[in-house]
Amino acid sequence: MSLYHRLSGDVLGFFARRVFEPEVAMDLTAETFAEAFRSRSRFRGQTDNEAAAWLFSIARHQLSRYMRRGQAELRALERLGIEVPDLTQLDLDRVEELADLERLRAEVTRGMDMISADQRDALRLRVVDELPYREVATRLAISEQTARSRVSRGLRALLCVMEPRTEESQP
Repeated sequence: MSLYHRLSGDVLGFFARRVFEPEVAMDLTAETFAEAFRSRSRFRGQTDNEAAAWLFSIARHQLSRYMRRGQAELRALERLGIEVPDLTQLDLDRVEELADLERLRAEVTRGMDMISADQRDALRLRVVDELPYREVATRLAISEQTARSRVSRGLRALLCVMEPRTEESQP
């Protein structure tokens, strides 16, 4: 069985759990396998586990690149008038199922309930509402440095609360 057939669902789930957008997860999965194919001559492993580790290292790099470049690519596509095909509802449902997003959303909600109110408020403003730290600080009537600290501590606390549950599903 090919590497793609063995791991494409796991890679798709990896992305879907991180970007929470099925279309983006599908694109990143395709980019990951394209890059793996392009750089296959550099793979030095022998086992399936080494191949999986190599592939997920490419996936992490693709995710990092995606996060850095943000929406620049989409704006370029819009400027050029290129339409990206939409996924069907069946496609979207399948991605959510593979990534187990419903369970993950419930875990995040439960985790948010378990961290301090200060951290929860800062996380919601910064991560959910996507506000800059300056605006988070203004809304919470704290310094920008304190806002950064609360978000950072909140993310670490949330990870500690969720890690035992999500680690099992991570490749």
